[in-house]
Amino acid sequence: MIQEYTFPSSSWDTDSSMKTIPPALAFAVALTVSVTASAQPAAADSQKHYFNQNVGDSNPLRTEQARELDQYARTLAADTTILNRLFVPDYSSGTAFEKSTQPLRKEFCRSIGYPPPGKRPDRQASFKQIGQDNIGTYYRAMLPILPGVHSEGLYIIPKSTEKAVAGRTPLVVSMHGGGGSPEVALFNGGANYNDMVRGAVKRGYIVYAPQHLFRVDGFPQDIRRQIDDRLRLVGTSITAVEIAKITFAIDELIKRPEVDADRIAMVGLSYGGYYAQMTPAIDQRIKVSVSSCYFGVQEGRYEKDELSIPSDFRFMNRITLFNDADMVALICPRAHQIQAGSRDNASHRDKGSDIAPRAAAFYEKLDLDDRFQHVVFEGGHEFHDASAWTFVEKHL
Repeated sequence: MIQEYTFPSSSWDTDSSMKTIPPALAFAVALTVSVTASAQPAAADSQKHYFNQNVGDSNPLRTEQARELDQYARTLAADTTILNRLFVPDYSSGTAFEKSTQPLRKEFCRSIGYPPPGKRPDRQASFKQIGQDNIGTYYRAMLPILPGVHSEGLYIIPKSTEKAVAGRTPLVVSMHGGGGSPEVALFNGGANYNDMVRGAVKRGYIVYAPQHLFRVDGFPQDIRRQIDDRLRLVGTSITAVEIAKITFAIDELIKRPEVDADRIAMVGLSYGGYYAQMTPAIDQRIKVSVSSCYFGVQEGRYEKDELSIPSDFRFMNRITLFNDADMVALICPRAHQIQAGSRDNASHRDKGSDIAPRAAAFYEKLDLDDRFQHVVFEGGHEFHDASAWTFVEKHL
C-alpha cells in the first residue's frame, strides 16, 4: 500500500492541494532542503572560527628572505676558508710547489666534470693532407676522443721537420677564440689572430689547431649554451669536453714520430685564452702557455653583475676557488704569459692588471720571476706575436 507524506503546514504552501506528495519525491525534496540548510552554516562557521590574516602582512618576511640570501651569497664569495684548506703552497722548491697544488687541481677537475665520462675509442686518428706551402704541410686531423666524439682541427708540420733526418719537433696547440675556427685564425691573414698559427710553423714548431663549438649552420645560435646545459645534467660540461679535445688529442699526437712529447706549448686568443689558461692548469705536459685577451675578464664582470658571466664560465666555485689569479698557481712553476691590448675594451684589461700581481707572486716566491709575464701591448683585441713567440722560444 502506497503511503502519502504530509508536510507540516508551516513548511508548505497554504493551498491544501500542495500539502500531500508521493513519498519518494517528498524524501528527495526533504534531503535537499536538509543538506542545503546544514551546508551554509558550516561554511560560514569555517570563516568565523578559523584564524585569518591579511596575506600582504607577511610581505616584509619575503623581502627579508631575499635580503638574507643575497647577503649569504656575497659572504660565500668573499670566504677564502675552503681555498686556504685546499691549497697550502710549499715554496721550498718547484717540485714541492707543484705537489702542493694537487688538491686544488683535483677539485677543479671535479668542479667541471673532467675527464668527461665515456670509454676512449679504439679507432685510429686520421690525418688527411689538404695543402702545402713553403713553410709547411697542412693536414685535416680527426682524433677520436670520446664515444662518437672527435677532436678535429688543422695539423701542420713545418718544412724544417720534414727535412730533418732524426729528432723530434716541439708541438704548439693554437686555440681560436669565440665564434672563430682554425681556418679563420690561419687563412687570409688570420684576422686579429695575426700570426698565432703560422708564427709557430715559421719558427719550426708543429701546430695542432683544434675546433671548438660555437655558431654552427643548421643549429640554434645558442647551441653552445644548450650543449653545456645538457652536459651538466649528465656530470660534465662543455669546458671539460673541450679541454679533453686538447689533452686527449695530445695523447695521440705524442705517439707520432715527429712530435717531441717533452716540449709542448699552448697559445690562445680570447676564448682561446681561456683554454690556454685552463688546459695547462690540468695538463702538466704543457711547459709554456700564452693566454691573450682573457685574463681577469670574468672577475671584472662578476663585480659589476654576477650573472653577466657567460654560462659556460659559471662552473662550481668559479669565483671562490678558481679565480684567474689562483688558477695560475696550477700552472706554476711552468712558464705562463698573459697578454692584454692597450686599446681593447677596459673589461679585457683593467681587472686583469689588478689581479696579475697575485699570480706573479707564485713565481716570485720560487725565484722564477722570468717564467711569468703580464704584458699590456700596444694594440686591440688581438694576439701579440712579438711578445708571445719570444716567451715561447725562451721557455720551450
